[in-house]
Amino acid sequence: MRRMRLTSGGVDIDLTLRDTPTADAIWAAAPVDGRVQTWGEEVYFTAGAGVRALEADARALVEPGEVAYWIEGDAIAIGFGETPISAPGECRLAAPCNIWADAVEDVTLLRDLAPGDPIRLERAA
Repeated sequence: MRRMRLTSGGVDIDLTLRDTPTADAIWAAAPVDGRVQTWGEEVYFTAGAGVRALEADARALVEPGEVAYWIEGDAIAIGFGETPISAPGECRLAAPCNIWADAVEDVTLLRDLAPGDPIRLERAA
């Protein structure tokens, strides 16, 4: 089982990768360094993975803890609550995304991050 670690501003979240082409591309691109961007209760950052196709199970409605790849923005997106287009109580990303990993820790820890904070995604031992 492949694992990665997301680190930013004292927040460390381990990820378990799914068996998908997107997970393979992000694994190959690691480490990824970026800057936090936020959209409601979602953190995202440029990935540089170059994935161009939606997978068959791509979706915009996610569960907190599912880690997504937003093709149009070439970005990793992690929703942990409502975004500007969510119905009450749902976690809806801006567009259908490929779900490629699952967070081990509670992703609501991402609330402590601010736009512009450095963020790093790397392979975990």
